[in-house]
Amino acid sequence: MSLDATVSAAKHSFRENILFTHRGLSGPAILQISNYWKKSEPISINLTAGKDVTALIQQNRGRSQKTANFLAELLPQRFIEQFVDDGLSNKPLNGLSDRDIERLATNLSDWRVKFSVTEGWDRAEVTLGGVSTKELSSQTMESKKVPGLYFIGEVIDVTGWLGGYNFQWAWASGHAAGSSI
Repeated sequence: MSLDATVSAAKHSFRENILFTHRGLSGPAILQISNYWKKSEPISINLTAGKDVTALIQQNRGRSQKTANFLAELLPQRFIEQFVDDGLSNKPLNGLSDRDIERLATNLSDWRVKFSVTEGWDRAEVTLGGVSTKELSSQTMESKKVPGLYFIGEVIDVTGWLGGYNFQWAWASGHAAGSSI
């Protein structure tokens, strides 16, 4: 299942799709934020990217529609069935307390996820770290310490966002190294 969401960590945010898979969370927003995520810190996910859930519920609070059915106008029904507490999802909008609305809005707009494991470096789209660019000639990619030793691509501590930036870096650094040999 895919949702448009805003994912945040360490003062960085990305609004793109997140993907719920049989193994956990993935998708462009999750992959992007992984460049900034620290293992000990949770990420924040706004599942209602761009929508004020509190205001929307308040505007419709007089209705007898079940909360789950109302929320299914904003998010996929299958997601609502799994994510929203049965006690709240079965309540009519006009039966929600201010505390219920606050809890729903917080859960949907600031879902905190603390990952315990990742798929690992061998399944990574992009890796962080590597040989420091300070140790290389910016013109040739040759090691400053070991003449004749060149480094290119993702083995160097250069990481770009999704969208081909890492390919471009691999080609450009490879061209620089190859041209100098």
